[in-house]
Amino acid sequence: MTTPKRTALRLRRLLPSLLALACAATATACTSTEDQPRVVVTTNILGDITREIVGDEADVTVLMKPNADPHSFGLSAVQAAELERADLVVFNGLGLEENVLRHVDAARESGVATFEAGRAVDPLTFRAHDDGGPEEEGGQPDPHFWTDPDRVRKAAGLIADQVIENVDGVNEETIRANTDRYDGQLADLTAWMEKSFARIPEEKRALVTNHHVFGYLADRFGFRVIGAVVPSGTTLASPSSSDLRSLTQAMREAGVRTVFADSSQPKRLAEVLRTELGGRVRVVELYSESLTEKGKGAGTYLQMMRANTTAMTDGLTTG
Repeated sequence: MTTPKRTALRLRRLLPSLLALACAATATACTSTEDQPRVVVTTNILGDITREIVGDEADVTVLMKPNADPHSFGLSAVQAAELERADLVVFNGLGLEENVLRHVDAARESGVATFEAGRAVDPLTFRAHDDGGPEEEGGQPDPHFWTDPDRVRKAAGLIADQVIENVDGVNEETIRANTDRYDGQLADLTAWMEKSFARIPEEKRALVTNHHVFGYLADRFGFRVIGAVVPSGTTLASPSSSDLRSLTQAMREAGVRTVFADSSQPKRLAEVLRTELGGRVRVVELYSESLTEKGKGAGTYLQMMRANTTAMTDGLTTG
């Protein structure tokens, strides 16, 4: 049901077009003020997915820059204003964009349609490691759903629904065709990842990362999460000396000598483990939380996932 706030927003969005029509009808020399529909996306991973779906049907603005950390990036006043002028705001949610969510809430209060992708794709509960013990961090949901391409397929279809419902002037057939094409690419990605990971022996399917970001990938493709240098789902947390001791002990017991560190974060903490474990730890870079600039290794979601799959497979089968 359309709310009074949403009706007012749509009327504001229609005003430039109505003025242009009035100018044409009266042969008045008016400057065109027609405004293209706007979709604003918080993270660059979701931004790439949304652009694949929207195509040229609307302007897609992505707030998070390449190589940024979604847990800590903030907005300028201009970017915050973009949110309240949007027809639709797509955000990850589940606490990921910690400095941006209040601006998303403000846009929603002003009548802008918003879509929280993470909450709509059956989120997992955060668990620090697969030991069968109690769930961590008060049962908080894990926001890193994009490491499971099947959940991204679901999110892409739901984003398409939101665009068609809330963005005036888009062509539904084009949006659906874009979504079907991208869905096929995501299905191909999943099949390729399964084939690649099949090269890793069962006893070596163990993950240690900078922080807990690959829970969905582990759940989907049969990996064990041994632990993380930062024992949290956010990069804003810090490890204690006891955390590091516990992790190095778990790594020794599991025979793990490879740590996967996000390419956008300093690797100092992962390097500490080299000292703790006698210098026999290999640190492998992944693109876990952000895309890169175009041509820099992970310019799209599909490129990011293929690069990570290759790095993980090589890191766990060699050395």
